[in-house]
Amino acid sequence: MPLGVGTAIFLAELAPPQVSDGLTFLVELLAAIPSVIYGLVGMFVVVPWVRHSVEPALSKTLGFLPLFQGAPYGVGFLTAGLILAIMIVPFITSVSREVLLAVPRIQREAALALGATRWEVLRVAIIPYARSGIVASILLAMARALGETMAVTMVIGNRPQIVASLFEPGYTMAAVLANEFTEATSDLYLHALIEIGLVLFGVTILVNGIARLILARLAIHPGRT
Repeated sequence: MPLGVGTAIFLAELAPPQVSDGLTFLVELLAAIPSVIYGLVGMFVVVPWVRHSVEPALSKTLGFLPLFQGAPYGVGFLTAGLILAIMIVPFITSVSREVLLAVPRIQREAALALGATRWEVLRVAIIPYARSGIVASILLAMARALGETMAVTMVIGNRPQIVASLFEPGYTMAAVLANEFTEATSDLYLHALIEIGLVLFGVTILVNGIARLILARLAIHPGRT
């Protein structure tokens, strides 16, 4: 989240036009890439890197914590989290940039006329005005991450277990549905998968409801910091 919002601020307010245009095109291209491509990159690039470099280093330095214990499989919760982060950062950046560009020019000019510096204009005039839109972009990215199936399925390991370590393979509800639904040969099996789908649907509705409440509160007090 900080990386996405920070990049959006840089592109919208600080970068020269030539740099901003080039980086914006790259960010929008990354946001439009299908999730299966991220999954393939995860399998052939991120998984070996995590297995040989990241997980051994984390185990060596933070191995006393349950989160960083276990064998370095490469596939697992840590890799899936990294892939999801890579996927949603361009989305947050793209939407937040559009929100920042939509701030009226008079907001900037008024702050500058009062003697504000460039950073003070950002902190006092631009970001508070665009805050609800930035929060909306973050919540939309969270909703996308909650429902992401293909990329996560390809790198999480797909092992039905609940563990404390980020190194271990596991399952998400969306991955369970993608892998198991075509093999549901009994009514009990099928009903269990349908219940998982209902739980996932309920979690998504809950997150969206919380997002709407937050946005409504921000809309009532748009200038409060």
